[in-house]
Amino acid sequence: MRPSLEAVPHSALHLVVMDQLDRRIIAALQHNARESTTKIAAKLGLARTTVHERIRRMEESGVIAGYSVVLNKAEDTPRVQVVVMLEVQQKETTRIIKRLEAYPEVKRCLSINGEFDLLLSAEAPRIEDLDILVDELAKIPGVLRTNTSVVFGRRIDRK
Repeated sequence: MRPSLEAVPHSALHLVVMDQLDRRIIAALQHNARESTTKIAAKLGLARTTVHERIRRMEESGVIAGYSVVLNKAEDTPRVQVVVMLEVQQKETTRIIKRLEAYPEVKRCLSINGEFDLLLSAEAPRIEDLDILVDELAKIPGVLRTNTSVVFGRRIDRK
């Protein structure tokens, strides 16, 4: 027997009722959370009240947990970004990650599966700074090898 909607916990309700329209509204909010519901509605070809009600429902159900501010980097300080893959000795992973935390250029460290164990995103004002960083990373005891790629541009960035 299938439970009625009333039997579904409030926090899980969004799993039942979220649809493609909700996803389009979320994408618009991720692009600009301060855009008015009127403008979002116009872009999506919907009534303002429909957009307003769906946003309210997603906020109440917990699908939308909050809004944040994304700071723009000053135009006069261009940044170069690299992605560094690290193969590490498994028993040294925790110690290596602690060492990586000391580098302000390292913005993100992800554990991954496959040929490499860690994926780093790092950025600095100059490529030379990142060259030095990559050389230092390779010297950390327990790092077996690295593979580095320079990022040419961001195509989708939904931070």
